[in-house]
Amino acid sequence: MAGKKEKTVPKEKQIVQSCNPLEQSNNKNIITEKQTVFNPDLDVLSFDKIETENIKWLFYPYIPFGKVTIIQGDPGEGKTTLVLEIIARLTNGQPIIDGCKSFEPMNVVYQTCEDGLSDTIKPRLIKSGADCSRVHTIIDDNVTLTMTDIRIEETISAKNIKLLVLDPIQGFLGTDVDMHRANEIRPVMKKLANLAEKYSCAIILIGHLNKCIQGGKASYRGLGSIDF
Repeated sequence: MAGKKEKTVPKEKQIVQSCNPLEQSNNKNIITEKQTVFNPDLDVLSFDKIETENIKWLFYPYIPFGKVTIIQGDPGEGKTTLVLEIIARLTNGQPIIDGCKSFEPMNVVYQTCEDGLSDTIKPRLIKSGADCSRVHTIIDDNVTLTMTDIRIEETISAKNIKLLVLDPIQGFLGTDVDMHRANEIRPVMKKLANLAEKYSCAIILIGHLNKCIQGGKASYRGLGSIDF
């Protein structure tokens, strides 16, 4: 009919066609309000409730307790040699370098998938003067160890580990993680970071650099995603 205005339904309402045959025959519509259902378990915290803390350092200002540190370098530059020397000093309660803070002898986990334990790693530890009774490794002959493996947390807890070394990074990602995809790397790194914080354990990841020799920042030469 000319000049007759159609009735409009507010945007916050929706029209739902009834499935009842009787109502359909009467050409009836049911108008219902849209309702937003909130998550009752939503956990939000304002920053005024967060207490500030000072970073505790294993080796200031390079290796903190409770966080993940990445040591990267080209092949042959001494990444593993450096870490094994650090382990030797920590297991004996010695400062990492002269003038650096010393701690009580620490228990350490050194995990590698590149070198033999008996013919390469242990001789190097002995040469560095490490207390080998404080250096541990998780045997993964049957099930390959990954960064998200529950055995890492179990070992840290059981042996009171204060330093965990994974050498190299890509050897402990697992077959289902693409190291070049940020969306796959982030949850892995997040879990490892949470583990470090929970036990106040320093975690060191050994990384290799790519073959790019055109200069630029070293952080962009690391193999895999920048999210490392």
